[in-house]
Amino acid sequence: MGEHRVRVTQDSGSRWRRRAGEYETLAEALAAAEPGDTLTLRPGVFRENVVLDKPVTLQPAEGPGTVRLDPPSGVTLTITAAATVRDLLIEGYDSSAAAVLVTGPEATARLTGCRVDTHSAVGIEVDDRADPVLSGCTVANPAGLGLRLRGGASAAFEECEVSAAGQAGLAVLEGASARLTRCRLHHAAGAGVLLTDAGSRAELTGCEIYEIRGSGVQAESKSVGRLTECEIHRVTGNGLTLDTEAELTLVGCRLHDLPENAADLRGRSLLTLEQTNIRAFGRGALSVWDPGTRAEATGCEIEDSTGDYPAIWVSDGAQLTLADCSLHDLPDALFVLDRDSRATVTDTSFSRIRSSAVSVSSGASVALERCRVQQAGTGMWFRDHGSGGLLTGCEISDVATGVIVTKGADPVLRDCVVRGSAEAAVYVSAQGRGSFEDCRVTQGNGFGFHIIDGCRSALTRCRAEQNARAGFEFSEPGPVVEACTSDDIAPSAPASETLPAPRTAQLTSTPALAPLAQIAPIPDCRPADEALAELDALIGLATVKQEVRTLIDLIAVGRRRRQAGLKAPSLRRHLVFTGSPGTGKTTVARLYGEILASLGVLQRGHLVEVARVDLVGEHIGSTAIRTQAAFDQARGGVLFIDEAYALAPEDGARDFGREAIDTLVKLMEDHRDEVVVIVAGYTAEMERFLSANPGVSSRFSRTVAFPDYSDAELLEIARTQCLEHEYELAETTAEALLGHFSTLHRGPNFGNGRTARQVFETMVERHAMRVAQLPDPSTQDLQLLVPADLPLPLPLPRNS
Repeated sequence: MGEHRVRVTQDSGSRWRRRAGEYETLAEALAAAEPGDTLTLRPGVFRENVVLDKPVTLQPAEGPGTVRLDPPSGVTLTITAAATVRDLLIEGYDSSAAAVLVTGPEATARLTGCRVDTHSAVGIEVDDRADPVLSGCTVANPAGLGLRLRGGASAAFEECEVSAAGQAGLAVLEGASARLTRCRLHHAAGAGVLLTDAGSRAELTGCEIYEIRGSGVQAESKSVGRLTECEIHRVTGNGLTLDTEAELTLVGCRLHDLPENAADLRGRSLLTLEQTNIRAFGRGALSVWDPGTRAEATGCEIEDSTGDYPAIWVSDGAQLTLADCSLHDLPDALFVLDRDSRATVTDTSFSRIRSSAVSVSSGASVALERCRVQQAGTGMWFRDHGSGGLLTGCEISDVATGVIVTKGADPVLRDCVVRGSAEAAVYVSAQGRGSFEDCRVTQGNGFGFHIIDGCRSALTRCRAEQNARAGFEFSEPGPVVEACTSDDIAPSAPASETLPAPRTAQLTSTPALAPLAQIAPIPDCRPADEALAELDALIGLATVKQEVRTLIDLIAVGRRRRQAGLKAPSLRRHLVFTGSPGTGKTTVARLYGEILASLGVLQRGHLVEVARVDLVGEHIGSTAIRTQAAFDQARGGVLFIDEAYALAPEDGARDFGREAIDTLVKLMEDHRDEVVVIVAGYTAEMERFLSANPGVSSRFSRTVAFPDYSDAELLEIARTQCLEHEYELAETTAEALLGHFSTLHRGPNFGNGRTARQVFETMVERHAMRVAQLPDPSTQDLQLLVPADLPLPLPLPRNS
């Protein structure tokens, strides 16, 4: 081996060292080297078993790949000290040994840029409390494990790659610990990452696991793992497999193209998912089994199943928690079954579900709060005895059937809405029960509440609106009804009159003794004619009145068309009001809400008026919270945003107002039939607001322009104020007042109707000052306003 020389460079920090020299073999060079020396290898193959038992540096003289270590058998490279190895190609063909072994508590070694290309039992093994750092290394070992840590060892891998492994790409055993950053593990068998034994831990950041013949990550026997911003895809087994009290946490990860389950949990294991996306899975996204097994997901998205199985399966007493998640484009979304199995779901959306969004059976229970189901076959299905739970503030829309309760199931629904069902909104049969409190069913093509077989469902303060067949249909006595209302019940029907069966709901706690109870008509608001009359009584605003009447006519006729089985026109009820201040925008918005409520389009019709200060917070995140709170306050009515253009200032690229607009657009889509939103402001400025977000202009397709009041209309407003407050205008005073209005400057700050009211208030003050000087004023003196009571003329603005 004379041609393969190793040069040893001495440590310049020591004055008492022998001179550097060159050696024919690595063994000779290592025997001569002392701590801190560097061994530089000339190109070639060294067929030696190398042992680094002192802190030296081993590196090639001419760059990566020029030096190869390839002994006939045994461990190619053993490191027991704080040595450094750079850019070597390490081979080995011993099926009973590792190619590289880092072992012992003193082995705080660094391996950089090395390639391990071997057919050994293990590519790189870290054992016996060793703690190395590997950077930019590659392992290919088709005969065995890629990386193995055991015996309480720990290791950090930075930008490393396991490109082939006959077994697991990384195995962490016996209380060892691994930290991987921006690593890739692929073309392995059994598992990309295998964690087992109590105390074993692995933390992966920015890593990719793919092309695995088995599971992406397999954790068992109380091991713990954490993956951050990692990707797992194209495996033949599960993306994640957990068993026997293992714990995995995934944050910001992506799991996709998985033929089996994205995650399979058993044996009291725990999986925590945060901001993670799961898609293109063949069997299920989450399969959670066994008592004590738990899965918790926050801010996650589950989508695009390629199979015909439920996306989430919770059974055998397992527990599931979902918060702020999205599940869409699935055959079935969530199945919970078996006694003691439970799912707790909050602020989560289910959309484009081909069959059931949520199915509860075999004694399982769910707790759903503020969840949304849209475009599904069945929204919620409670299938059999003992199955139930509590649903609060949930919305179900555009489904075949909203809620099904059968065979003794007994859920509780509070403050829930079912909208646009193709068949029944709520269907109860076959001894199903269920309690429905403050629920609303609307705009369905079938019955609202359809309860058959004498089921003893309890309905309290429920409301049915615009359902094509009837609001409540009970085929026989059984349901217990209290304070429920429907828009298909004539207000004039006597309480004792027996209405036709499709229009009747009966209360029968004991049929022979209890009187029959009936659904009452919806009583909430005054008739539309009264609100329209008040609108017509407003001074001026002829074009505005015509616009509002057109909208009302379209809504009213559309409702009658639906009742006749015809298609109704699709209406966008959100409006833009443009014009100067004081032109009656808020008043018209209030009346518009009342009219829509009287027609059954809105539940309450109340007005919530806000401005920028009510929606925009001082720090990141607070704006969305404020906007959500204002929107929630307006549910069932009108959200009126005055000076809405202030949310989109011209120089507001970093302004939180944009966040308020984005939040508002999403809320309008998620709850498009719950709230009418009216935005108001100056004409030119509102054009800027409508272009602030691509979704804004599409949601506000109709603009109503409010013109300024004429002088005569301002005078009429002042006359109305006089009548309301029991004053009189002398004819000469009216003429003088008309002239006064004609002199007012109508700039951007002109108040229109507000100005007329302010003028009236000034006249009242000047009248009081004048009449107070009279010794014994008459009733006429106390009422009559004369020209002297007019405000003093304002100076005209100077030209700039």
